[in-house]
Amino acid sequence: MIRSILLSAFFMTSGTIFSQNLKTVSYQDGSQKLNGLVTSNAGKKLPGVLILPAWKGIDDEAKTAAADLEKQGYIAFIADIYGEGNIPTDNASAAKTAGFYKKDYAAYQKRISLALEQLKKNGAVSDKIAIIGYCFGGTGALESARGKLPVAGVVSIHGSIGKDQSRPNETISTKILVENPAEDKSVTPEDYNNLIKEMNDGKADWQIITYANSKHTFTDPKSADYNPVMAKRAWNHTLLFLKEILK
Repeated sequence: MIRSILLSAFFMTSGTIFSQNLKTVSYQDGSQKLNGLVTSNAGKKLPGVLILPAWKGIDDEAKTAAADLEKQGYIAFIADIYGEGNIPTDNASAAKTAGFYKKDYAAYQKRISLALEQLKKNGAVSDKIAIIGYCFGGTGALESARGKLPVAGVVSIHGSIGKDQSRPNETISTKILVENPAEDKSVTPEDYNNLIKEMNDGKADWQIITYANSKHTFTDPKSADYNPVMAKRAWNHTLLFLKEILK
């Protein structure tokens, strides 16, 4: 119990500490200014990982992931999906803003694509890039595969895996890892089964790992759902997947 509390305290402060090594990169989507973050190894020719943050925008969990990925030898770039002046301040505004991009998936895919270009401009080797995403960002990771963005693989971490069933299932060439908490009430059995059908119809290379005793935001130390044991396992699974496809 004490060890879990100490681990939680460490991770809750680590994002702030690690953010000091992240550099702001400003870019545009038309007239909308976007402000992403890149790791301090930018400019080197290394494999790259694009991080798609949760529904409130760039947060400590994304920053901590970026710092760890840098230690693993990757250039990490945290995407700004919403843009300057549009960052949600509470759950209601986050749900509304994230909901817009979930519905207008083409706009979401475009913002992800723009962030990918920034990752490449900052040194990532173009054929050695992956995307990971948390929560709303996990949805974006799957949308990246559906949109055929040029990445080797995607990881959806407690993302919303449902898709409008009016959209056809298409061929998916991107490797996919879905990290799904067993007690995530936002994922219905229909969502789960439809995703499997979508992956199989698309002849995808896919894997779903389900984590026991875990609710929706089980990887976030600031969440009441945080499960340090399963969070560590999920991160190790992420690193194993990235090593396989990028190194």
